[in-house]
Amino acid sequence: MKEKTGYPGQVKVVEVGPRDGLQNVEEIIPTESKIAYIEKLVKTGCRYIEVTSFVHPKWIPQLADSKALYSQLPREEAVHYIALVPNVKGMETAIEVGVQEIAIFTSASETFSQKNTNASVTESLHRCREVAEIAQKHKIPFRGYISTAFGCPFEGQVSPNRVVEIADELFDMGVYEVSIGDTIGIAVPSDVERLLNKTLGRFSPDRIALHMHDTRHTALANILRGLDLGITTFDASSGGLGGCPYAPGASGNLATENLVYMLNKMGITTNIDLKKLGEATRFIEKVLSRPLLSHIECGAEMTQP
Repeated sequence: MKEKTGYPGQVKVVEVGPRDGLQNVEEIIPTESKIAYIEKLVKTGCRYIEVTSFVHPKWIPQLADSKALYSQLPREEAVHYIALVPNVKGMETAIEVGVQEIAIFTSASETFSQKNTNASVTESLHRCREVAEIAQKHKIPFRGYISTAFGCPFEGQVSPNRVVEIADELFDMGVYEVSIGDTIGIAVPSDVERLLNKTLGRFSPDRIALHMHDTRHTALANILRGLDLGITTFDASSGGLGGCPYAPGASGNLATENLVYMLNKMGITTNIDLKKLGEATRFIEKVLSRPLLSHIECGAEMTQP
């Protein structure tokens, strides 16, 4: 694939800390603390925030307050609050609280799909299509996730062709973009290139996002390779909060601070205030009573270029 000349002037960052981050902590975080965290993230300038998941509390008790949380979010016209929706029941609840935007998800690995959703990939895609049909009926925009796109903790290597097939099905359902996930943080830049060579041969780069985990500290290198090939949407979690409860060894997401710092230094606009982002991370650190994984500290480095 021919690389783009130069980097984009601006990228979109999807902040996933309140959902993908907090679903993986052991403790139950009070709803008011989650709302305060989200409010601080809004103040950073971030306009795409994944706030919760309408999943049964039996599976992820940390997100059992999804209905109460979404109902109390501060309404900001420019902010997209995204909620993960696993099935029709979750979609009905989401509509009840006036959800603005949703995400549907599946996996590129059969074993991971069974452990994560208690369904095969085919069954998972069927659930996605049911949710997508309801979302379209209610004119609710939705994005799609493909987890374990670069490798599975149970099956090992995943075929790029399989990822393209699943992306094709998600786009056929009506998603506006597909976020390709390195769920266990196994990818290196050559893996990103190999997968994007297949993916971008079929789909426009402005419809593909990268969701990189930093388990082996390769996430920023992978993001840079994505930028080289024209990707302009990236998921990240403030402080590197999160991981995946069904993926052994997946230690955490790419820290939003580290991503924004790199992009700022490269002259690429994110519209996210790095100092305020640090404040949001320090807030949730205090709530959790433990330090998070961001390497950016408040001070001279936090100033904007």
